[in-house]
Amino acid sequence: MVYLYILFLFSPALFSQETKVDSPKSNTAILAFTGDLMCHSPLYEYAKTEGGYDFTPYFQYIRVELSYADLTIGNLETVLGGRELKYSGYPRFNSPDEYALALKQAGFDFLVTANNHSLDRGEKGLLRTLDFLRVNGIGSTGTFSGKQDRDSIRIITVNDISFALLNYTYGTNGIPVFKGKEYIINLIEKTLIQKDIRTAKELKADVIIVVFHYGKEYKREPDNYQKMVNDWVWEAGGDVIVGSHPHVLQPAEVMTDSLKNLTRFTAHSLGNFISNQQWRYSDAGAVLYLTFEKTAGKPVLKKTDFLPTWVFKGTIEGRQTYRILPSTASGCEHQYDFLSQSQRDTFRKSYDDSKGILTGFNSEIGVFPLLNCRH
Repeated sequence: MVYLYILFLFSPALFSQETKVDSPKSNTAILAFTGDLMCHSPLYEYAKTEGGYDFTPYFQYIRVELSYADLTIGNLETVLGGRELKYSGYPRFNSPDEYALALKQAGFDFLVTANNHSLDRGEKGLLRTLDFLRVNGIGSTGTFSGKQDRDSIRIITVNDISFALLNYTYGTNGIPVFKGKEYIINLIEKTLIQKDIRTAKELKADVIIVVFHYGKEYKREPDNYQKMVNDWVWEAGGDVIVGSHPHVLQPAEVMTDSLKNLTRFTAHSLGNFISNQQWRYSDAGAVLYLTFEKTAGKPVLKKTDFLPTWVFKGTIEGRQTYRILPSTASGCEHQYDFLSQSQRDTFRKSYDDSKGILTGFNSEIGVFPLLNCRH
């Protein structure tokens, strides 16, 4: 169980929202990141109940793996604009509140909210999303309710290691950002990114993590734009980059500078964690685990692992539904008796695809072992 204690620290020049995570581990912090959290219309239609919506079964086979980390972070690629704005999927998303509640129950502690669908229901939908997350104890960054909120760097401390979390998107699907309220969403701009990284350094964050929504959809390697934006982060002194938006996995890489005693990590895209995109590569994602250890007062990235995931869509006990399955279980998929033989074959192929893509730049990046084959 992760408990978040939020402290608001203000000074004339610097703002931060500092969160402390209560965890039993001593000098080690494990962070988990997932791919895109989509909510296409079949996802909420299949979750409909007499009294509302229940998304919790979708996560029943992945909950243990999400809860393993001290802090679990996902990309919320929808808004929670409320029933009155009408629920919808692609191309303008608006999802039931129960979706976010199911994410929290599944183990998500923090959501990044800057992406191309952030303005799908205008300012009202964006602000209601932030209010709902706040009231329900889910941290967020990337979209904001005001300028001071935007300028407040989110810093989360886990076992005496402090992490600054920053989030930016390439755009908003052509929906203009509201005039005079440019603070409402972080767009990818070199000046802004590097300014925020400098502020995080001044606030003494041990590790600076930047989550980008960028890249070309369905492309399994990063493009030149992604590489250029990444360089902005390294120039300013960032430590970790995690990407989303392509809806497929892209390679991860560890970069070590022995002269400067630096280790930097990039996961260009973690694919779809949950979506209705039921075709090869887009039906897969990954949970990325980063293990940091503080030695002699300095945090070190000790380990990088990923857990490939695959999204099942089909019928269980007579009801159409979804399940996120950890694809490292492809050797014991017999426990999922709802899978057809064709789905079992796809499940195994997904694991091979995902491992090949994610380790394409660095073969030493490991596959996280399944914690509990029988849930």
